[in-house]
Amino acid sequence: MRSFSFFSLFFLLLLPTAQLIAKPAVIPLDKIIAIVDDNIITQVELDERIKLISQQIKQRGSRLPSQDSLRKQVLERLILEKLQLDLANRTGIRVNDEMLNRVVMNIAQENRLSMEQFRKVLLKDGYEFSDFRENIRREITISRLRKIRVANKVNVSDQEINNYINQSLAGKSTGDEYRLSHILIATPEAAIPEQIEEAKEKAQKIFENLQKGADFTQTAIAVSNDELALKGGDLGWRKTAQLPTIFNAVVSKMRKNEIKGPLHSASGFHIIKLQDKRSNNKKHIVSQAMARHILIQPTQILSREDARLRLENIRQRIINGSDFANLARASSDDKAAAAEGGSLGWISPGMMVPTFEEEMKKLKPGEISQPFLTKFGWHIVQVLSRRKHDNTQQFQRSQAIKLIRKRKTEEAVQDWLRRLRAEAYVNYLSNK
Repeated sequence: MRSFSFFSLFFLLLLPTAQLIAKPAVIPLDKIIAIVDDNIITQVELDERIKLISQQIKQRGSRLPSQDSLRKQVLERLILEKLQLDLANRTGIRVNDEMLNRVVMNIAQENRLSMEQFRKVLLKDGYEFSDFRENIRREITISRLRKIRVANKVNVSDQEINNYINQSLAGKSTGDEYRLSHILIATPEAAIPEQIEEAKEKAQKIFENLQKGADFTQTAIAVSNDELALKGGDLGWRKTAQLPTIFNAVVSKMRKNEIKGPLHSASGFHIIKLQDKRSNNKKHIVSQAMARHILIQPTQILSREDARLRLENIRQRIINGSDFANLARASSDDKAAAAEGGSLGWISPGMMVPTFEEEMKKLKPGEISQPFLTKFGWHIVQVLSRRKHDNTQQFQRSQAIKLIRKRKTEEAVQDWLRRLRAEAYVNYLSNK
């Protein structure tokens, strides 16, 4: 018993020292910053996003706002992101690894890098490849959600197109483009007069500070409620039709570096700065080809290889002297063209599927292609003639449709996000 007591006492005396030596470093637990419906935002998640955004702002050569302002902006963007990703999940939108790999591969190829080189560039810039992939997955998911919920419901009327073209031609500004920066002080959905007045006063104070020399980019990052706030509010180069309607009457009269505002709309109060302006009223000339073709489609009875051999036989008959138009009428599965002897008329770039256009490019007038396969079946094509064509009117119309649709979609997305945010449950649990 005496021996046991001695060793027990010896152990007890050593225990505090042993605990001090063996005690692991204290690792702080991740805190929950905000609850967003059924999701959470943690301190680590917020810190990582702030770090990423800060790097991007510095890379653009802009100055960072105060840490408090940046934190508020990034947190709000995370809230909107969580809401959209949750809705996408409930809608059944999924981005699988195969699709994600294709997109990442395309990004690397556009930068003329192999995947291994691309990984190294990301690491050099401070980005983990796995984090980059997941960020792209989120962007694709949100983009698909917005397309389903908003973009697919946007229509462009003939009247809108004609009005844009007529106004542009009247002002001889069809090709005018503007580089704008933008600050939005948003008002809530169905805002009461007091909320509108409060937002107006805030916007007016910001406008006055900008007039006194405050940096527009830094201010936008700090206070703007627009989705592009963290990019300094830079809207990039836009034609008139792409600008929010409320800007149209103002921008054309602005001088470079001039600031206007606050401009009131349903979404809130806007302040804009004209960074630059350029004009491009050149005619739009395209290379066209007059062509005709014969299409043979595989069926359950006619295999793909048999369809190709059949078309090869038709091609040989034409080379031996048979009439292309007669054989097209008798054999082609493109019935509309077959009725015209296979004629497709004058073809402008973008009218046909890429493979078809690539085969046409190889041909001199009078030449007939070898059989080639598209999603429609096997073709042979003959180019009859080529010309340069002034496509300005058609181009202006097609551009007007794209630009008006893009502008209306952006406005609709902003309204949709405002409603989504207003209807969400958000509980802030920590301010630090």
